[in-house]
Amino acid sequence: MSDTSRSRLHDNRYARQQIISSIGDAGQERLANARIAILGVGALGTHIADTLARAGVGSIRLIDRDVPELSNLQRQVLFDTDDVYNGIPKAAAAADRLARVNPDIRIETEIADINPTNVERLIEGVDLILDGSDNFELRYLLNDAAVKHRTPWIYGGAISTHGMTMTIRPEATPCLRCVFPDSPAPGDALTCDTAGVLSPAVAMVAAVQSTEAIKYLTGNLDALHGSLVMIDVWSLHMRSVELGHPEPECPACGARSFEFLDRQAPRQTTELCGSDSVQVLVHPAPQLSLDSLAKRLAAVGEVSHNPYLLRFQVNGYQMTVFPDGRAIVKGTTDSAEARTLYARYVGM
Repeated sequence: MSDTSRSRLHDNRYARQQIISSIGDAGQERLANARIAILGVGALGTHIADTLARAGVGSIRLIDRDVPELSNLQRQVLFDTDDVYNGIPKAAAAADRLARVNPDIRIETEIADINPTNVERLIEGVDLILDGSDNFELRYLLNDAAVKHRTPWIYGGAISTHGMTMTIRPEATPCLRCVFPDSPAPGDALTCDTAGVLSPAVAMVAAVQSTEAIKYLTGNLDALHGSLVMIDVWSLHMRSVELGHPEPECPACGARSFEFLDRQAPRQTTELCGSDSVQVLVHPAPQLSLDSLAKRLAAVGEVSHNPYLLRFQVNGYQMTVFPDGRAIVKGTTDSAEARTLYARYVGM
């Protein structure tokens, strides 16, 4: 392709977006200079990343701990079957796809578990954070870090046929703990294992999150909806609750007490939604040689590895081990069993 043809393509890439009067040339330039982080590159995260990469957001940081599975492909739009079988981490697979969608923007990847020891580093230097996570503990941690550093973020969640979202601007709007002071008790919240998730519900919530992001990044603050938006795509029912002002008694934005962020030692094990798996963490994180570990494990099971991870199958279990010592043990939801398998084959 000639330089002239490339230039013409570049000029036309955002043409249909720039003619929207609320965006224009100035808004498009603001998008090009914007830096965002997407925490969780799963159902919501892939929809958001795809939309905002195509919109021309100049720098996108993708943060995720996991690898795609076949059951993800029903709703996680940046992955395909090859990514599943090749064991490419979600952040890396999504970055590769987005680089082909829009080579004019910068994509950063962080293949990491988000926890109190690293969340502040992971969100450092961005203008806006978008929530693509799948659990409340992580959202409360994100809320603490965002409020502490006065970084706006957009909450989103989807389960079954419904979802909700709200845009949080520290000191200007209520934060997550203003609206939901306490996280749901174990067993109270629906999960994708028990309730499923319909892809159009994800797409609709992500569309609202992405639109809010474009409004914010182009300086259209008055257009932000200012509500907790709840959507059910099956009944086609949508409701919004005005949020008002931050709560003076809120532990996070009122008292500036960040209890989720102050839990410096991350949980050792976490059951992963919808995957019959448990994640095992080692703290402080070591630096493993995957080559050496592969040679050691080859004598007792089936091993394959790439620069991102090692996969090991033995006795009906599959272990995915990352260079920072983190592992996903598939084939159990028992934390004690997962720790035992990790200690036996990797060491703890």
